Amino acid sequence: MTNNQKKNLLFAGVGGQGVLLVAELAARAALHAGFDVKKTELHGAAQRGGSVVSHVRFAPKVYSPLTPAGEVDILLSLEKLEGLRWAHFIRPAGLIILNEEERIPAQLDGNPVEYPKQINVFLVEKGLQTVLINATELATSLGNYRAANIVLLGTIAEATGLPMESWMAVLKENLHPKILELNLKAFEKGLELAQKEVWRGISSH
Repeated sequence: MTNNQKKNLLFAGVGGQGVLLVAELAARAALHAGFDVKKTELHGAAQRGGSVVSHVRFAPKVYSPLTPAGEVDILLSLEKLEGLRWAHFIRPAGLIILNEEERIPAQLDGNPVEYPKQINVFLVEKGLQTVLINATELATSLGNYRAANIVLLGTIAEATGLPMESWMAVLKENLHPKILELNLKAFEKGLELAQKEVWRGISSH
């Protein structure tokens, strides 16, 4: 990434999915690469599965931690409905990554409610570049479903323009040694998905 470029990232999900961790890792990777970084987070009853969202912005100079609606370059959503909730923040040529995971909002728990169907198709029909990935399944195949957030982080790593050495350094510095090997594999799995462009033709899913 050249020094005059900038990126606005938005991370969304529900409590317990590790949204804030991946946002923090992205912010630190940008810092490692020499950028000015601003990060903020908003969450309700996160411990009860409520909505969690974090803005990460980096550039040679950043003046505000909040990205205006319509200016997000990459929306990474760890839960499908949260991707829909925050999709209006994406810019016209931006990228939405949705995890194939459905969780009923905490405030509706116990009440009859129908989860919206084909969220990814709806977003594609709105003209938004949308990628659907079953990161939870991939993480489970690696040994722990909790690494789904790191699989997803890997899918956007190259799209952020940050150097891979910054990502690797931050992962190794900030993840506990007991889970580092698993998470490095999860990150690499996400990278492989992005490099293979497995999401082409998503509108037909």
